[in-house]
Amino acid sequence: MGDAYGISRTTEISRTTGISRRAVLRGAGATVLAGAAAGCAPARTPNEINFWNFYGPGGQTKSQSDWVVQLAAEWNATHDVQVRLRYVPNKDYKSGPTLQTSFSAGAGPDVFLLSPGDFLRYYNGGALADLTPHLEPGMREDFLPQGLSTRVVDDRVYGLPMEIEPLALFYGEQAFEQAHLSEGDLPRTWDDLLALAERLTTPERFGMLFETNPGYYQNYTWYQCMWMAGGEVFTPDQRRCSLDSPATHRALQWWQDAVRAGSAPRRVRGEGGNDSISNLADGYCAMQQLGIWGIAEIAEQAPGFRYGVTPMPVPQGGSYTTALGSWAMVANAQGNNPEAAAEFVVWALGSSDPACVDRVRRWNTEAKTNLPARYSVRRAADRHGAFESGPLRVFADEVMTEARPEPRYPPEVYRAISDALQACQLDGADPAQAVAGAAEQIDTFLGTYDGAAIQ
Repeated sequence: MGDAYGISRTTEISRTTGISRRAVLRGAGATVLAGAAAGCAPARTPNEINFWNFYGPGGQTKSQSDWVVQLAAEWNATHDVQVRLRYVPNKDYKSGPTLQTSFSAGAGPDVFLLSPGDFLRYYNGGALADLTPHLEPGMREDFLPQGLSTRVVDDRVYGLPMEIEPLALFYGEQAFEQAHLSEGDLPRTWDDLLALAERLTTPERFGMLFETNPGYYQNYTWYQCMWMAGGEVFTPDQRRCSLDSPATHRALQWWQDAVRAGSAPRRVRGEGGNDSISNLADGYCAMQQLGIWGIAEIAEQAPGFRYGVTPMPVPQGGSYTTALGSWAMVANAQGNNPEAAAEFVVWALGSSDPACVDRVRRWNTEAKTNLPARYSVRRAADRHGAFESGPLRVFADEVMTEARPEPRYPPEVYRAISDALQACQLDGADPAQAVAGAAEQIDTFLGTYDGAAIQ
């Protein structure tokens, strides 16, 4: 079934450490989730569950907001337990303290969205409900392993992915035309991209844009570069940090060189490096490392903008891959009604009901252009011709030839990598020194880690 996506089976990541699960994560996660573990959420009627998300109602992209509103309305029309939506703006949800603070106060949402990068914080803190009892027999096999594996612990499912979101290189066609460039000039190597970015840089525009804001998103986008250079964060058994390597130094140096040359900005606009409108469509940059969601954003918010998509270039001697992000719905094990919350998540994303399949198809190909995390949804999308042409076809046929899921790391690992990345990209730090310090921190942390398998 994986052939429908063009993904090599050798790229499926399912390595585990064998480290035992624990109830509460030490360090950062323990503080964040102490309120949830104590079960001190404010009293609400058991006939209501709340769903926090960054899409709607009233979100930045109307099609996505409408989908979430309709989702809640369809559930509420047929269930006694009612879903109440709460919209949290992107910056507050993804990079701000809103979600973590709510759990520390014992008022975490019943249903919420998690990326793989932040999964272990909440799982190790005892905040995620087991969805397995609510899944139909055989339903797990309908999910791509690359989308589901980072939400599974000890063969139990704790989150269902809404999509898979590969990274690629977006470029503005007008910027290329002004520089007398064509598709034949698209970069194939890292050196090509740096040279092209310098050529496309003007006093009013940067040639290339990488994320500069620290956070899980920046790490996720940089992992793609590290992997293509041959670097890894951990040894194959996941028990030692292997970050300190020439490949990792090279990936950090590449990002640093782009900023140092003045062809990539030190600051990004709007929501960040994942914002296609404020950066690429508004002319702040000519090329941008960006995920597949940019297609829907541009179609709705900048429909006249002409752009193209191509796979990210590869370092000399490296091998191509893309990084697969994805958001998953999860249920709060310490919430107001964990059973109803888990049932809602499975009803919304993990049922064989044709209504569910079509609902997720519309999310993946109309509301938030991305690739389905379920084989049945992909087949339904193909029947509607979703990937026959345009940027979605490029993602399906070219970008996805090799792919790896965004890894799940504890907050302490994420932070050490983020600090090294920031120091090299923006502060001119020596990559070898920065990585050596990060690797030492991670190895020290692994000596005391007692949570779910890192992968």
